[in-house]
Amino acid sequence: MNHYVYEFSEGSRDMADLLGGKGANLAEMTRLGLPVPPGFTVTTTACRAFLATGVEPPELAGEVAHALAALERAAGRGLGRAGDPLLLSVRSGGRYSMPGMMETILDIGLCDATVAGLAKASGQKRFAWDSYRRLLQMFGHTVMGVDGELFERTLAALKAGRGVAGDHELDAADLILLTEQFKALIHRETGERFPQDPVEQLHRAIRAVFASWNGERARVYRRRDHIPDDLGTAVTVQAMVFGNLGEDSGTGVAFTRDPATGERGVYGDYLSDAQGEDVVSGVRDAVPLARLKQLAPRAYVELSDHLRTLERHYQDLCDVEFTLERGKLWILQTRVGKRTAEAAFRIAYDLLDERLIDRHEALSRVSGAQLTRLLFPCFATSNDVAPLATGIAASPGAAVGAVVFDSATAVRRAAAGEPVVLVRTETTPDDLPGMIAARAVLTTRGGKTSHAAVVARGMGRVCVCGAESVVVDLERRSLTTRSGVTVREGDTVSVDGTAGTVHLGALPLTASDVGRALESGERTGPLSQAVRRALSHADRVRRLEVRANADTPEDAARARRFGAQGIGLCRTEHMFLGERKALVEAVILADDEAAREQALAALLPPQRSDFTAILAAMDGLPVTIRLLDPPLHEFLPDRTELAVRVATAASPDPHDVQLLAAVERMHERNPMLGLRGVRLALAVPGLVAVQVRAIAEAVAQRMRDGGHPRAEIMIPLVGAVEELRLVRAEVERVLAEVSGETGQSVRCPVGTMIELPRAALTAGRIAQAADFFSFGTNDLTQTTWGLSRDDAEASFFPGYLDKGILSGSPFETLDEEGVGRLITIAVREGRAAHPRLTTGVCGEHGGDPASIDFFHRAGIDYVSCSPFRVPSARLEAGRAALVAKLP
Repeated sequence: MNHYVYEFSEGSRDMADLLGGKGANLAEMTRLGLPVPPGFTVTTTACRAFLATGVEPPELAGEVAHALAALERAAGRGLGRAGDPLLLSVRSGGRYSMPGMMETILDIGLCDATVAGLAKASGQKRFAWDSYRRLLQMFGHTVMGVDGELFERTLAALKAGRGVAGDHELDAADLILLTEQFKALIHRETGERFPQDPVEQLHRAIRAVFASWNGERARVYRRRDHIPDDLGTAVTVQAMVFGNLGEDSGTGVAFTRDPATGERGVYGDYLSDAQGEDVVSGVRDAVPLARLKQLAPRAYVELSDHLRTLERHYQDLCDVEFTLERGKLWILQTRVGKRTAEAAFRIAYDLLDERLIDRHEALSRVSGAQLTRLLFPCFATSNDVAPLATGIAASPGAAVGAVVFDSATAVRRAAAGEPVVLVRTETTPDDLPGMIAARAVLTTRGGKTSHAAVVARGMGRVCVCGAESVVVDLERRSLTTRSGVTVREGDTVSVDGTAGTVHLGALPLTASDVGRALESGERTGPLSQAVRRALSHADRVRRLEVRANADTPEDAARARRFGAQGIGLCRTEHMFLGERKALVEAVILADDEAAREQALAALLPPQRSDFTAILAAMDGLPVTIRLLDPPLHEFLPDRTELAVRVATAASPDPHDVQLLAAVERMHERNPMLGLRGVRLALAVPGLVAVQVRAIAEAVAQRMRDGGHPRAEIMIPLVGAVEELRLVRAEVERVLAEVSGETGQSVRCPVGTMIELPRAALTAGRIAQAADFFSFGTNDLTQTTWGLSRDDAEASFFPGYLDKGILSGSPFETLDEEGVGRLITIAVREGRAAHPRLTTGVCGEHGGDPASIDFFHRAGIDYVSCSPFRVPSARLEAGRAALVAKLP
């Protein structure tokens, strides 16, 4: 029999799947003896039952009534009691923190019959009516579906009529009037009246939390963070405590360390005479938590003690919500705090030094995605560049983009490929899609614990909050600074989330301090040292090697400085861009054997020079060189452009006429599946020979110079072993020729790129003719799914994501079920036929953290990625090894 409701005293933090993160942590703090207002949690099991049937489980009402009676006894007050009413908060709380879930509902239990009792018990009439109007606003919007903007307009109109700026300036009479206006608004918009039965309020609020699991905001957040749709949410019901009872009361959010930088100490915001969500909403500007030491010294000391207790207990940064009610401290919530990438590394290795966690745990708490953020560029400007505006540095990094003022515009313009900066007075969960789409977020209100700051840090977005000197005009789609500068939608700004500044125009970017430290090997600040320690431990425990995709000597050298153990993909077609493109044109236009041989001979010197320099940069490490892969017509001018030029010219250039004929001759309806890869090698006589000769002569030159070249030759797009055997014979013939000519024994392993499903399914046969496999996961994904990446992402992919057909792009994170299964089959059958077969991955997935974990499990030998992703791939390879060792 299911147990749907748990009192706080019955749970623990190990029950997060059942009680949600919020409920589990409230239970844990209760067990630790912290001052937690009493309450209970309705489980995720109840939510799943509701979502499956549309109605609450029949046992739930009785269990809620039983838990409510226990809560009333603990609080010494009763729900709906006229004299001294118990008021409740109702919050959602899933297994994972989700900003897209339902907003909190406070002051459940207030009605026309109880508001006077609250006024009498508290001795503050204004407080009681302020609490009632808050309930109407929250309940009306969240539970009854009234547009929240209508409440805001009503409130703004009343403040304007009274000539006041802030909610706190309204008196009791104003709030009584506002309450009546809110009740009328609810009735007008919904056709029903606000429920006066507190028990009905409670049950409707619980049902609203359940229903919010499938709300649009929640679905967007789950898709972004790959959270399963079937988990459901728990509901925490807790006795209200009040921070809006005067100057000796207040509410705040505290962190046991700075979530932006990882610095030790107590950080956060505090707001006197405020309730519930006032701090995180940013509707009033909070003061730094350190001010509490002067405002309420005893409470500050007590809070500091509780923060130390929680950090030691959770062995991590803790994010704590608290309330002072007439000097008494209450802890309302805690969780392991979201943090920036910088803070993640510093906190992990500070906790290691404090012996709260071990080296394995420290490595498990940082990720390749976080390290990638630290390698992003920052602004290359001196400190004397005057900012357009200054605010709170809420989430570090640097970003440039066009200003937009709403979420829908951010999504639309970002989808068109334009970088955008979302500007809001303050953000709400409704802004989540826009925050995901934007490069940076700027708000004029709020602090480090505002909604914008917390969500931006979690997503790795640049964020500046509380830029008070900026006034946003949504009607004119513009912002104006205190100095009178106006920025209109579409204008470009630069946002520095580390310094908390905003600049007009696009500032130049430079490499990050961490990137420079990793490249140079210099010992710099604590952040770079923490990153280096993480990478050092990852290198010790990982099994996967990490190579780089590099096509130039400069990229090869950079990759090696970042710790690459070789080159997993050198794309020879990239050697024929710019001025060298004419060399390939000459091969295509050759009209007899002699002309073709002459054109092919011209390809030899530049390739040999490039290969020699790349092998020198990677001396002693493997360099996998892929023979020409794309269709040759890609080296010719655009077909339409060329045809127009020829047709409109009074006297067409003979070279253009010849080019157009070649373009027409080589035109393919689907070039991705046409004459390319191994087919090109077999169809164009001499093409393989000239490329292999360039490689072999470069190897021989390096050997004469005392180097240790380790070139590997990769034949792309093989679908049948017979193709590989034919081309391999040509490769080995040329290697033998160069060995004889130079007196150097040039030996290069010959392998193939597995990028077709047939190649994966016949890997046992192909392995008999291959020294190595390299999985080209980009094309393998395209051919397995039967789609073009560019076309799909520009057309139907967004719809697939919205409908839940896909949880993310298979081009970003490997499709384990389909493409991953093909890789697993190919590795198993390839090694069965060739036990010493080396396997690697050279597609973009080679640098994706989630995909690296799969490649480790699949038994791949190495991954290869772009040079800047090498450090994060090293880190993730180490994390994958640790995860594999867990029971």
